[in-house]
Amino acid sequence: MGPYRHPVPPLWAPWRMQFILEKKPKGCIFCLLPRQKKDRQNLILFRGKNAYVILNKFPYNNGHLMVVPNKHTSILGRLGAKTLSEMMDLAHRSMEYLTRSMGAQGHNVGFNFGHAAGAGILDHLHLHIVPRWMGDTNFMPILAGNKVMVECLQDTYDRLSPLFLSKRKRGPRKRGS
Repeated sequence: MGPYRHPVPPLWAPWRMQFILEKKPKGCIFCLLPRQKKDRQNLILFRGKNAYVILNKFPYNNGHLMVVPNKHTSILGRLGAKTLSEMMDLAHRSMEYLTRSMGAQGHNVGFNFGHAAGAGILDHLHLHIVPRWMGDTNFMPILAGNKVMVECLQDTYDRLSPLFLSKRKRGPRKRGS
């Protein structure tokens, strides 16, 4: 009988050490990141008038995006109609681009309000868009408690960024189109 071996070998995810070791900024990251004007480094794919689209730095799936209002609030009712409308338009475009560029077969879209609902950032609401594929829930999360990410964040950014830029050059979408 040899040394004890865990029944499931570990899956190495060295990029998670960045999350553990990085100094957490003071203040709201959803307010701080857009001010830095380092969109690729900060994973900001698109800036609208009232909201922006950003890749989730610690995603549930490849291509996990968030639509974030510029206004700092945790209460949906404090956002005006123009901001809410723009957020829904950006959510629609994000799903379209994820389907076109990554072959997403479905999407989970939603807000997490409050710690009990799974919100990691409580003070600045944001809309999650998680692309899904048939069979993307496999044995890894069930048996090993791990999720396999198949693409680096910067590669996902480079895949999606041109799609958002093409819309920026053409201007806003017209109603009904």
